[in-house]
Amino acid sequence: MIRRIHHVAVAVGGIEEALAHVRDTLGLPLAHRETVAQQKVDTASFAVGESTIELVCPTDPGSPVARFIEAKGEGIHHIALEVDDIEAELARLKERGMKLIDETPRAGAGGTRIAFLHPKANRGVLIELVEVPALSK
Repeated sequence: MIRRIHHVAVAVGGIEEALAHVRDTLGLPLAHRETVAQQKVDTASFAVGESTIELVCPTDPGSPVARFIEAKGEGIHHIALEVDDIEAELARLKERGMKLIDETPRAGAGGTRIAFLHPKANRGVLIELVEVPALSK
């Protein structure tokens, strides 16, 4: 079951400049910062109500986020939806014919488990499913 919008991710070319803009210009406090080696990104998250804005900056020129920025420039990369049970949600979506990028969850920032749904199956929007660790809920 989808619980809420977990975060909106914005692809950026420079984490320090983007972080300073969100923090100093928009006035949002930094909630979490992490390098996610498996995803080849540096992240910075800012709390906005029950959701967050997450900056994602590639750490490798061949990463998916780097390719996104090269093709489309900086901007909204994906919308993340929090789910209670990521395996059950992936199975449900696959049964309904949803095109999945990830058929099994992988590690995400902050100890989460994540999986992506293909943008071609979602009107051009990359959707990330996020399962938050039980202690963080």
